[in-house]
Amino acid sequence: MSRALLEVNNLKTYYAIDKGGLFKKETRYVKAVDGVSFRIREGEVFGLVGESGCGKSTTGRSILRLTDPTDGEVLFQGKNLVTLPEKEMQRVRRDLQIIFQDPFASLNPKMTIGQILEEPMIVHGIKEKAERKKRLGELLEAVGLHPSHANRYAHEFSGGQRQRVGIARALVLRPKLIIADEPVSALDVSVQAQVINLMQSLQQQYKLTYLFIAHDLSVVRHICNRIGVMYLGRIVEQGDCEKLYENPKHPYTQALLSAVPVPDPNWQRERIILHGDVPSPINPPVGCAFHPRCPYAMDICKTERPEFREVENGHQVACHLM
Repeated sequence: MSRALLEVNNLKTYYAIDKGGLFKKETRYVKAVDGVSFRIREGEVFGLVGESGCGKSTTGRSILRLTDPTDGEVLFQGKNLVTLPEKEMQRVRRDLQIIFQDPFASLNPKMTIGQILEEPMIVHGIKEKAERKKRLGELLEAVGLHPSHANRYAHEFSGGQRQRVGIARALVLRPKLIIADEPVSALDVSVQAQVINLMQSLQQQYKLTYLFIAHDLSVVRHICNRIGVMYLGRIVEQGDCEKLYENPKHPYTQALLSAVPVPDPNWQRERIILHGDVPSPINPPVGCAFHPRCPYAMDICKTERPEFREVENGHQVACHLM
């Protein structure tokens, strides 16, 4: 673990909403990502977790500029991707790849697996057909498939095999950072473990760095070194994986971890039930976004947004209780 490969500073991604009507009114925004900051070191697996709709996937897509950020910095090897010209961004994308959540929807049904894997190599200037075929065969074997599978189409594979193809496509340009956007959530439980173990093996083999986005906290614990917990477009707690699991500080993190199934039936964990609904990202609460559902909310929580505080080495929390 050395220098930061990726540094995200106060990243914001808003989607404009036109209220309509006879007269033009002030435009409202869905604040999908609202001031997210974190760093990922080389060789690290950083997990981003939270409920559905909290902004995890939008954060990943904004880093890659598949969705244009509204504000903030995304520093990749010192280059700010937010302001990078498109031609330079295309060159950088060779080092930044993504594994999508739905392995079937992310693969072109009219192309063979070989064509899907060769396409990025052609786009990025690998013209020698022999080199492309060699790399194609090596990658298919690396992800647990046979080189002959290159002639098949996506519908001829199972869900787990299709995700292996998605992983191979992310690896084909030998990137430095891979954003895995809930890569196992669409798979059966038995297949999830196989894919997670494969990703860990490939990380060591190809010296990869991952941003691992998920909502399954047991999966995240298995693969990640550090974790950031998101709520309503903001990170509320981040730190070392084991420390965060053993001693969560933020009430939201405590509630999430209380819902993780315990493998020992003789040991009961106290379940924390959150009351109320998640506020709308169109009109998030003033102050701490979690205060309408927090059992420990104070008056200051309703008026002031908490800043990150380091409660112990490498463990930061945005909460007025700390």
